[in-house]
Amino acid sequence: MNDDITYEFCPRCDANLTLQKGYSNDLPYWVCKGCGEMLINPELETDTDIIWRCDGCGALLNVQPGFDESGDEWTCTECGYKNGLSESDVFLSVDEYESDQSNPYKGLTDEEVLRLSAYADVEPLGGKNNVILVRDVESGKLFVKKLLTIYDKSIYDFLKNNPIAHMPRIIDLYVSSNCLIVIEEYIDGIIVEDMLGKGPLPEDEAVRITKSLCVILNELHSLTTPIVHRDIKPSNIIITPDNEVYLLDMNVAKWYDPDKTDDTRYLGTQHYAAPEQAGYGLSASSSKTDIYATGIVLNKMLTNSFPKEKHPSGHIWEIVKHCISMEAGERYSALDLLAELEKMEKQ
Repeated sequence: MNDDITYEFCPRCDANLTLQKGYSNDLPYWVCKGCGEMLINPELETDTDIIWRCDGCGALLNVQPGFDESGDEWTCTECGYKNGLSESDVFLSVDEYESDQSNPYKGLTDEEVLRLSAYADVEPLGGKNNVILVRDVESGKLFVKKLLTIYDKSIYDFLKNNPIAHMPRIIDLYVSSNCLIVIEEYIDGIIVEDMLGKGPLPEDEAVRITKSLCVILNELHSLTTPIVHRDIKPSNIIITPDNEVYLLDMNVAKWYDPDKTDDTRYLGTQHYAAPEQAGYGLSASSSKTDIYATGIVLNKMLTNSFPKEKHPSGHIWEIVKHCISMEAGERYSALDLLAELEKMEKQ
């Protein structure tokens, strides 16, 4: 052992901090790799050995000028986030802190937690931990619980009060400190993505699904303030045992604003997102954004490939091309696309 090195040890578990990878005694704090305790640097000019981190940006509050843990809250001088300061905000380890940060029910009232306890988790859906099949413990009826970190609550509020046909009904909404909790109708069926696992669909079935999708989109796009879905894709389209078509997942949906020339956030799914969703268009997302994705979906159902890889022949390819025009203004509306598909069927 080198006698020139001064070793430092964790006061909780006596682990050698100096030998822990990444440790330096000039860090403002260190999480002991032996026990997970968050240790504050004793050289800091602070009256407390509790580490206060900003829940907004993660900055160390202790070193911010004027910080006083005796108050009820502190506004981070780096990001402006208002942090609550109380015993309930003190954690002994990173695991405890991260568990609290990921708790979907954090910040809810006791009454809200009690109402949510009426839904017993059954299993995750679609391999997503934030989309859960739940069962009402009294009625036995199935619902879907979603824990969303990306959302526009006003859209969910609207859909709860104004249901759209062939979209899951919104049963209830809860806003926690960490997410929006949505309880919605469970739609039993098979998603188009799974249907494509067996190969392309017959043309008449692909057209039928697309026509049904146009009807749903037309209702969304015809609202006084239109709603743009922004995530039309095979995994968001489900076919029920009665052969009805439903459109799922509104978490990246937005209200259409004709005065906006660009999206605030670029959201969507690769290969299905229109150019304007990635900032490459000359306008913000609009109803034509959903038509672009619908055209990609139609091509996928017909060929099991994206248009750049393979496309159908004949007039239906002309329809797909019209849907996926780079210029939003050149694409169909939902009603126009529906009419074009019906016209093709009669030929």
